Amino acid sequence: MAEVLVVVEHSGGAAKKITSELLTAARALGEPSAVVFGAAGDADKLKDTLGEYGAQKIYAAESADVTDYLVAPRAEVLAGLVKQASPAAVLLASTTDGKEIAGRLAVKIESGFLTGVTELAADGTATQVVFAGAVIVKSKVTKGTPILTIATNAVTAEPAAATPSVEAVEVSVSDAAKKAKVADRVSEKKSSRPELTEASIVVSGGRGVGSAENFALIEGLADSLGAAVGASRAAVDSDFYPHQFQVGQTGKTVSPNLYVAVGISGAIQHRAGMQTSKTIVAINKDEEAPIFELADFGVVGDLFKVVPQATEAINARKG
Repeated sequence: MAEVLVVVEHSGGAAKKITSELLTAARALGEPSAVVFGAAGDADKLKDTLGEYGAQKIYAAESADVTDYLVAPRAEVLAGLVKQASPAAVLLASTTDGKEIAGRLAVKIESGFLTGVTELAADGTATQVVFAGAVIVKSKVTKGTPILTIATNAVTAEPAAATPSVEAVEVSVSDAAKKAKVADRVSEKKSSRPELTEASIVVSGGRGVGSAENFALIEGLADSLGAAVGASRAAVDSDFYPHQFQVGQTGKTVSPNLYVAVGISGAIQHRAGMQTSKTIVAINKDEEAPIFELADFGVVGDLFKVVPQATEAINARKG
């Protein structure tokens, strides 16, 4: 069975949720081999988690040459690995870095690549949601080694225990790849809520919430569900909530098990960022709101009455 290279998403040796999804998707095409870019010791920290989801081998590219610069060195090292391993495919996360690495790699190895894949078949056929969610297409790379970026939460992670070997990768990076160096790193202050793109439940508020102060209602409902908080572009543009929580075509794309849209009309810009959610619940006083066309369950009502009642009922059942 051919190898499938999977570029690991992690933070200081702690795997991100998308990594288990990538390894699961890779198993449809062959035997997953995880590629870890990081500092010395990161691969060892990740070994158990990667093995749990089927990684047969771990390529450890641990060097300051990949941690101290932007994405160009990683693309260069990955190109060398592709030539060495001749994999059936290369899988990356559909993040900003993942998509840039994929594009650079495609040029280096003269291969086709697909981005934002939501489903992957054994023959390499990929499903993508395109044109702001208006069209679902089936695509397949026809030249070179397929390079695919997988959307977060699109694949359900399934364990498949393995005991991976760890192989050190010699990192040799050209001067051309070192033209953009990381000058400083600032850690974002984390809340107790899940990270938006990795959360299994997301509660988002829109313009109908009315003010930044009223977003406390959204946060309260989210906390009762153990959910992340999101916001529509209209809410962000109105300064109701910070931009980093925007869900939509010009914000973040989410695909949780449950998405609750509160006071959101459902414009195509917003739908493009959440319509692949497994279950969608909409709360809106306008029964003609487009969001109801997409919702699995809808509540036509005043959010200032519905949301507190829902939060109270959820907390009561938990208690």
